[in-house]
Amino acid sequence: MHAYVVVATKGRPRETRRLLDYLERQTLAPTFTVVVGAEPSDIAVLPDHPLLANGRGACVVSPLTGSSAQRNYGLALLERDGFFGVDREPFFCSFFDDDFRPAPDWLERAAERLRRGDAVGLTGHVLADGIKQCGLAEEDAVAFLEGKRAPEPHWASGATERDLESTYGCNMAFVDRVVRSVRFDENLPLYGWQEDRDYTGVASAHGRVIYFPLCRGVHLGVRGGRVSGLRFGYSQIANPIYLMRKGTVRPRVGFRLLSRALGANIVYSVAGPKHTDYPGRLKGNLGALWDLLRLRSHPRNILGEEFGGAPRRVAESGSGGLACP
Repeated sequence: MHAYVVVATKGRPRETRRLLDYLERQTLAPTFTVVVGAEPSDIAVLPDHPLLANGRGACVVSPLTGSSAQRNYGLALLERDGFFGVDREPFFCSFFDDDFRPAPDWLERAAERLRRGDAVGLTGHVLADGIKQCGLAEEDAVAFLEGKRAPEPHWASGATERDLESTYGCNMAFVDRVVRSVRFDENLPLYGWQEDRDYTGVASAHGRVIYFPLCRGVHLGVRGGRVSGLRFGYSQIANPIYLMRKGTVRPRVGFRLLSRALGANIVYSVAGPKHTDYPGRLKGNLGALWDLLRLRSHPRNILGEEFGGAPRRVAESGSGGLACP
């Protein structure tokens, strides 16, 4: 079973190159890897990496900035180059964040599980997640993966396989019949809050999506490259509302996401850690609620001038991006 990998990255060239080191050491080598940057500096240090330089991968710059748009651009490149042809062997495509560190057998384990045919997507066991703290160092990831540190509690953890309503975007994989037909919703711009939940909701029409404990990894939760607190706070409200209307998020789940975000931002704006802009998030929450009352709520509002202007666009030429030699 072929394994393809798509990595969307912004502002983290060093972390992305380290992820390629991990992918190069996989016991099941990826058939092709696509790294999609938001601007040329995101991929400048990557062309000479062995995983890309030997013809088994490419790095490109997407015409549009954002996790959904960049992942879609990677999928479009794979499709354009014939990797998704119906006459090809069965395959799956994995999506990794640039700061995710997969165990050496992540792709092999995913292939073994998806080959059974009773699941169309999966997310793996997150041994530790730096997003819940100030971030993790590369040495921490090694310690968790080698078993020198015990796994930390996480919703994507445990020894038992189970069905999921949402994968975790930092590490997820979907089979061929899903990635041929399903794309990420580009109405969820920039950081794309809850785009993994939306993609899972659409993919579920094709079959089960599961948590699979044998695909292990660590999410460093690197702070660099993320959107402002104001924009993220707006997305915390506007995106779940949009997805509830779309039908990929159940109202019970959507309102839980809203209430948790608003409650946490209120509390932590008063007495919370300074490494996160909770006051900015709260301001964004309130702005989204005000737009909801005015019937103007939409995820793409964060691209407006009041949030710092529209995302960068690049004039298309050739493939529409900047490819590695």
